[in-house]
Amino acid sequence: MGVPAGKFPSSNSPGGNPPGRPRAVRWLTGTVVAILIVALLAWLYATPYIALDRLKRAADARDAATVNQYVDFPSLRDSLKQQVTGLLTRRLEASGRGSPFAVIGAMIGAALIGPLVDSYATPDGVAAILNGMPPRGNPGERPPAPPAAPLSGSEGPAGSNVPAPSQPPATGNAPGAPAQPQGAPPQPPQTTTGYRGLNEFVVTYQHGVGDTRYSAIFRRDGVWSWKLSAVDLNG
Repeated sequence: MGVPAGKFPSSNSPGGNPPGRPRAVRWLTGTVVAILIVALLAWLYATPYIALDRLKRAADARDAATVNQYVDFPSLRDSLKQQVTGLLTRRLEASGRGSPFAVIGAMIGAALIGPLVDSYATPDGVAAILNGMPPRGNPGERPPAPPAAPLSGSEGPAGSNVPAPSQPPATGNAPGAPAQPQGAPPQPPQTTTGYRGLNEFVVTYQHGVGDTRYSAIFRRDGVWSWKLSAVDLNG
């Protein structure tokens, strides 16, 4: 029996072949979703590196408002106190627990912990920690002052520009002189970074083979944010 006129099978009918265009749309949608998920995971992984970079730039510029966004100062203060106390305790044990001079040194060190922690729980202290200059527990120790703005030259006779005289490098503290701020390291420290768990990110600093390592510890604050929350002076 012939097919009645106007009754030819249609490709869109239930018995026909599935259309090609909806399949392509589904494939394109799945590809876009996969790309977005990969990009989101990459951004999530990079967030502590971004926080570290922004914090270091802000600390070097002494931008206190931005530093406050990336530092948990109460936690950092507690960590500094604990770490410096441990540093002085190990120094005392190495010098001999029974020595009367060691006992006096321990008393002096205990009195110095508070001012030292107060000086490092600041934008200046954060800049020092992120530039390879952690607290060492020395008497009168303070983080280095921010570098002075470069001068183009001082005006000499007849309005000429004469370069300002350079200061001789400091060779050390004179006997009896008050302790000077900790100087800049001889070279930039070697740094290694990485996750230590899902919610902790560690930056380890070392100036060279055999030099004592220390770490700055960032902890997750919410989903995207990270804050400098602790230090580990033992690396």
